[in-house]
Amino acid sequence: MSEVYLFGLTARHAEFLATRQSVIAENVANADTPGFRARDVKPFSEVLETTRLEMAGTDRLHMAGGSGRAGAVEEVSAERWDVTHSGNTVSLEQEMMKAGRVAGEYSLNTSITKAFHRMFMSTLRG
Repeated sequence: MSEVYLFGLTARHAEFLATRQSVIAENVANADTPGFRARDVKPFSEVLETTRLEMAGTDRLHMAGGSGRAGAVEEVSAERWDVTHSGNTVSLEQEMMKAGRVAGEYSLNTSITKAFHRMFMSTLRG
């Protein structure tokens, strides 16, 4: 049985969300660290655009593919709301909003996966 691409896509999105949540937690943990710069990860849509599907070469006569998938999720500097006198750029309100968005996206991702799984199982049962 071949791999269903939607499951792979939702798994990658869940992995992206877990990475973003850990970056947000790191920002919150360093909210009082002088000079700490808040960080974030690139949006998933940008990561998806850099990811390509490649055809598998199963015979030596098949053409060689181009570049592969993008590596790990790249971190970027976060958009700043304010900078404290210590040089810290973490805004707890902004981080809480990001965490809420990540939770919502994770819930949507899980719902889509469950719906697709139900549809997949119904086709197998007939």
